[in-house]
Amino acid sequence: MEKNRLAVLQADIREQANLIDEVYYQITARKKNYTKNKQALESLGYQLHNLYCAFEDLFRIVADHFENHITEPRGWHTELLTRMKTPINGIRPALISSSTFELLDELLRFRHVFRHAYGIKLDPQKVKIVLQKALALKKIYKRDLNRFLARLKNRR
Repeated sequence: MEKNRLAVLQADIREQANLIDEVYYQITARKKNYTKNKQALESLGYQLHNLYCAFEDLFRIVADHFENHITEPRGWHTELLTRMKTPINGIRPALISSSTFELLDELLRFRHVFRHAYGIKLDPQKVKIVLQKALALKKIYKRDLNRFLARLKNRR
């Protein structure tokens, strides 16, 4: 990979990681009273939705720099997530680990329900499960990003 393109990719990934951190800040600020207050629950749900969207933007950055050939228009969200755990020989290493994938897959499913189930009320117990997954993800996703960037740097 050309040195300039690698520098741009690294900068884009770090900037997106900063945006992900900002969403995590918003989640932390909203997680206190969500089981007692409908507006707090909806606000937390919105931030969990935003969290997956921020990760998906990260995945698009990586796909745009490398392969960018998502072929299934109906299932492209799932295909993009799956592709990020898959190393592509001669092109790029995997961006995320299998454990990160599992947590993100849960967030993807929540994002889909949140975005498309207009008449459904959020269940605080289900949101709690998604929140726990999101907080577990917070502990490991940067390790994956750093590993990915180090592997790219070592390929030069």
